[in-house]
Amino acid sequence: MKKLKLAERQTPKLGGFQQVKFSHVEVGICGLSCRLCPAYYRETKSRCGGCKSEFRMGAPCPFHNCATKKKGVEFCGFCSENSACEKWIKHRENSREHDSIVCYQKLEDNVNFIMQRGMNRFEEQQQAKENLLRQMLSEFNDGRSKTFYCVAATMLEIDELELALKQAREKSMGLDPKQKAEVMHSLLDKVAENKHYLLKLRK
Repeated sequence: MKKLKLAERQTPKLGGFQQVKFSHVEVGICGLSCRLCPAYYRETKSRCGGCKSEFRMGAPCPFHNCATKKKGVEFCGFCSENSACEKWIKHRENSREHDSIVCYQKLEDNVNFIMQRGMNRFEEQQQAKENLLRQMLSEFNDGRSKTFYCVAATMLEIDELELALKQAREKSMGLDPKQKAEVMHSLLDKVAENKHYLLKLRK
């Protein structure tokens, strides 16, 4: 039997559960972007490769059990019962006020984007943001900024992130890592302030 790539791996058929091929491992079943989650950038065994990776599928999650195993879909929005699902409705309502280790502030925008433009287009957008986030982590991380940059990449637009990176490089030449991080933080905070965004996780 041909071995599937991770992005195409199937869920086990247990107790009559359906099988589904995962075409977008780094897109959360509920609509979050795994590529912008701090856990995606861990350098330890606890690194999460995405909501539909083997690491995450082994963890308890009501959306995994329902969507991928019972309903045979990899995104709650593709389920025929999504509009009446109390679990998903409550999750989306909670996202307006609270985060976990990942920023939920754009969850509704993500859901609407995927529903209107498709998961492939969403993945392209998130890959572009991931590329910019990796540049920030590589060039402007003082060892304490990973979560901040992940939230910024979630909240800001691609062109805003590109401009902030360009300006930060120009303003931080010759500075030490801590000073470089301060420059980047200041630029991102300014953009967020103008748009009334909060660049931190809400508890």
